[in-house]
Amino acid sequence: MSSTQLYAELPARGVLEVAGEDRVAFLQGLVTNDVTKVASDCAIFAALLTAQGRYLFEFFIFALGDSLYLETERARLPDLQRRLGLYKLRSKVTLADASARFRVVAGWGDGADRALSLSGEGTARPFAGGIAFVDSRLAALGLRFLLPRDAGFTSLDAAGFAGTDDAAYDRHRLALGVPDGSRDLTIEKALLLESGFDELHGIDWQKGCYMGQELTARTKYRALVKKRLLPVAVEGAVPAPGTLVMLGNEEVGEIHSGRDGVALALLRLDAVEAAERGAPLLAGTARLTPQKPSWAKF
Repeated sequence: MSSTQLYAELPARGVLEVAGEDRVAFLQGLVTNDVTKVASDCAIFAALLTAQGRYLFEFFIFALGDSLYLETERARLPDLQRRLGLYKLRSKVTLADASARFRVVAGWGDGADRALSLSGEGTARPFAGGIAFVDSRLAALGLRFLLPRDAGFTSLDAAGFAGTDDAAYDRHRLALGVPDGSRDLTIEKALLLESGFDELHGIDWQKGCYMGQELTARTKYRALVKKRLLPVAVEGAVPAPGTLVMLGNEEVGEIHSGRDGVALALLRLDAVEAAERGAPLLAGTARLTPQKPSWAKF
């Protein structure tokens, strides 16, 4: 197996266990994707929104044993647990932080999915006492693993993957233009459709109601998206997150996460069109060139 297949632990990610006989129905009424599709061979990507349809949390949902697990930002996991707990009422569910039991790992590189006989976003299988699945957002991102902490990485080494660090995975993600939680989506402000969640399989348009569904549907069907989160090539030092993007004297967006000559920026679409005609977009002293990802459909 080629060493171009890499893996990296993602220490910024944690795991919330949702157990109990009502676990599917409980999540189904809250999150943006169809939880009934989750099984031992299928994982999904979803979000929890405010009642006004603004971003709160994103996560993968997958099944392991008799529980569902939400892989999400570890630093914000207690808040996610608290917020979900507000909706428990009489539902027969329990919520527990499982981050001490499991580690979250990404695997990527040419043929990474085939190395585990997986194909297509969200396809999953048991692996080394945990689970492996093709990234539910975009197959080009590679694989996600939930592995028992006491097992180390021997299973990945045996499968032909070579270890690296999470910065290498971050460069891979940025090159594909995929957002990373609250690093790229402003809490209680961001709209999912500005951030590619439709194309990245984070929304099911046929499922029943969920928190924030009305505004999300209205944004889609009335074509109200005027900004998009896009990768930008950066000439100069990568600006800090929050740096304003300027078109002449006009503010047209802001920088989000970035490193090594590429960043994500939330940009007005008319400014993207102006840049395509040669108008300079600047963030501080850095010049930006928007790059539409191949998966984006706007």
